[in-house]
Amino acid sequence: MKADYQELVDEISALLGAPATLEDKDFGLIAFGAHDSGPEDSLDQVRTRTILTRTSSAAVRAWFEGFGIARATGPVRIPAAPDAGVLRDRVCLPVRHGGTVYGYVWLLDSAHGPTAPQLASAMQVADRIGELLADEATAEDAATREFRRAVTTTTDWERDTALAALRAALGPHADDLYTVLCVAPWPAEEPPPARRVPGTAAACVLPTAGGGRRLAVLVRVRTGTGVPASVLSAAGQLATGAAAGVGAPRRGPAEVPELWREAAAAARAAAAEPALGPVAQWSAVGPYRLLTALPPGAAHDPVLRGLLSPAHAELARTVEVFLDHAGQAGRTAAALGIHRQTLYYRLSRVEQLTGLDLDDGEHRLLLHMGVKAARL
Repeated sequence: MKADYQELVDEISALLGAPATLEDKDFGLIAFGAHDSGPEDSLDQVRTRTILTRTSSAAVRAWFEGFGIARATGPVRIPAAPDAGVLRDRVCLPVRHGGTVYGYVWLLDSAHGPTAPQLASAMQVADRIGELLADEATAEDAATREFRRAVTTTTDWERDTALAALRAALGPHADDLYTVLCVAPWPAEEPPPARRVPGTAAACVLPTAGGGRRLAVLVRVRTGTGVPASVLSAAGQLATGAAAGVGAPRRGPAEVPELWREAAAAARAAAAEPALGPVAQWSAVGPYRLLTALPPGAAHDPVLRGLLSPAHAELARTVEVFLDHAGQAGRTAAALGIHRQTLYYRLSRVEQLTGLDLDDGEHRLLLHMGVKAARL
């Protein structure tokens, strides 16, 4: 939540004597004023949902948009719609700049609601918000264009040009900490509204070699050196039915291509190993940091072909858990919920199928990397 927007929303709330909320044109929450709950001034379902989930349902959006708020240049009064969860009348102040709507300021209406002069003063503040949102949208467009170029170009000079332009687009925040988020697969042709992921500086959808899509998001990390919990939570919501990966934060845009590589690799790891997902951080994916860097098929050693066939999935899982537990039979048997003798039998079958010796460190390494690479 940007301080400038919060201060302006608080100013509107003070002018109108009622708590206001600010949403972007896609109904994503940007800022909201403090609300003193009382029996006669209670929150309704829509406002509660907006504050808690930072968005509104499609039905609510359709109801509000039906009153022409996207075309309005002044305050719009909207009656309650209990069937849609809109229990209170509302006043909408469209936030515009240069003839374009960039968002909406909302407040609950009442019989003793704001007067025309109060609303006129509030609209002046809404116009100031519109200028900020317009400036931000222009910067985001440039940042997204250069971010896309930086992670997709294949020549050094094109990448360097894109990174220099990205630095310029990021402006005064160019030397902040950044990370990159990847969600794969991504079902839509467009990225989600920027405010779905806190700190979003740029977002785009990139095609994959197989004809699918991946979401790429450049995120500014404002505090500390790790990935904020709010970013991980937002990524988890975006990754419903998919997997997400996050790169290790770095300062400035120079290493954005490397951040994208890490995020995409971590997303592959999260898809391959459910225990890592739905959002995997590059710093926590272990051997997949190496495995995802290998060319496709490079880790498919012929001696593992039989073991990795569908008919022997149980044996492959057994030896993977055994090696994950550093070859400790007791811990492995407990993790798999089987007797030790069953474990020993399965491991002997693995040796028969592969011709490898589980007492040999190099054989163990080949097996361990091979069964994990097969997930990718």
